[in-house]
Parts: sequence; structure tokens; C-alpha cells
Amino acid sequence: MGGQDNSLNIIRKWGQDILLAMAFLTRLPVPVGKASASRPLSDVAWAFPMVGLITGAVAGFALLLGFQLNLHPLVCGLLAIGASTVLTGALHEDGLADVADGFGGGRKVADKLRIMRDSQVGSYGVLALIFSVALRTGALAGMLTPTTAVLALIAAAALSRGLVAVVMSQMEMARTDGLGAGAGRPSGEGAMVALGLGAVSAFLLLGALGWIVLGVAIAAAAAMAWIAKRQIGGQTGDVLGAVQQVSEAAALLCVAAMI
Repeated sequence: MGGQDNSLNIIRKWGQDILLAMAFLTRLPVPVGKASASRPLSDVAWAFPMVGLITGAVAGFALLLGFQLNLHPLVCGLLAIGASTVLTGALHEDGLADVADGFGGGRKVADKLRIMRDSQVGSYGVLALIFSVALRTGALAGMLTPTTAVLALIAAAALSRGLVAVVMSQMEMARTDGLGAGAGRPSGEGAMVALGLGAVSAFLLLGALGWIVLGVAIAAAAAMAWIAKRQIGGQTGDVLGAVQQVSEAAALLCVAAMI
């Protein structure tokens, strides 16, 4: 009985971690107790890919609905990206826009960080969002079948969020306040679990192509992290959002190109 109770406690803890990650990364009204809500985001970073699976599935449902209505593939792709954005409250898109504005508009590190914190979106941010939505939508529209597009959506959503956990763990923080600093740094073990879950999702959903998608997504996330290191010396919450967007777009483009 003791072993069974221990297993149930572990499963219950995993469930609580996933719910807390969902509360941070989506707009879903998930039940989170006061004790769980006070935990730093880094504690549940391993569960980011699980949230990605849910987000990708919702986006995939929207895409399939568009195909059932005989809408143009581009419209179906836009419905999928729109559903994902609504579900997450444009959390990652906001980070990408802020990074583009800060890196593009500031000369000194302090200026870049100040611009990134500004709630207004500038020209660089608008262009970054246009490119992000257009590239992901075009990639989905260019896939051979809606089934392929749905599987790619789910895999890319899970893998990109696993890479966010890795960047959180490996990069220094660019400032001592803000969302990134408040989230903390996951342990190396937690980051590797997140990456492993994202990678397994890609392999199970995409087969042998998952290996290539994994490599491309890692390269894209590493490139974004390298740029952030050069620009501001580390990561912030906005940088993490940009990592997710860039690696997700790279994964979808990879599938579209290979298929």
C-alpha cells in the first residue's frame, strides 16, 4: 500500500505541476491552490511541453474545422495561429514584439531593456509579428494534408516550449526584476526533461522527420539566445517568448520544406 500511495502522490504532483504551468502560459481557468500559485515558474518548467501539446491540439482543431468548412488553406492556417494566440493571451507574441523593438531600436543595453519594457509596440515589433504569423501560416498552408499540419502544429508547440525551459536554465538573466527574473532558473534536470518531452513528441508525431525538426528548432533557439546574449547580456521574459516563436516557426517551416 505504501508504494501505491507514493506512486499516487507522484502522479498528483505531476498533475499539479502541469496545471500550474498551464496557469502561467495560457488563459485557461485552471484550478491552482494558493500553495502552488506561490511557487516560481522554474519549478514547473519541465511541464512546458505538456502545455504545448494542449495548445497545439487546440490550434489543430481550429485548422481542421477550417478544412471541414472548405476554407482556403491560408485561412485554415490563420485560424490555427489565431486559436493558439487566443489560448495563450499572445504571451509569446508579445515577447517577440518587445524583443524586436528593443534590439532594433536601442543602442545601449539600458536603452534596449527600457524599450522592451515599454507597453507600446513599435515598427520593429509590428514587422516581427507580421513575419511570425505569415511564416507559420504559410508553412501550415503549404503542407500536403491537414493531418500533417495538425501533427506539425502539436509537435512544434511542444518542442518550442521545451526549448524555452532549456534557455531559462542555461542563460543568465539580463536584469534582476521582471517576469524572467521572477520565474527563476530551472534545474538542469528539469530543463532536460522538458527538452526530452518536446523531442519525444516530435518523434512520435512526425516519425523520422522529428530528428531533423529537432535539430532545426534547437538551432533556431540557440541563434535567438546568442543574439540576446550579444544584445543585452542574457535572457528576459520577452526573450523567452521570442525563443518560443522563432523555434516554433522554424519547426513548422522545416516540416513544410521536407514534406
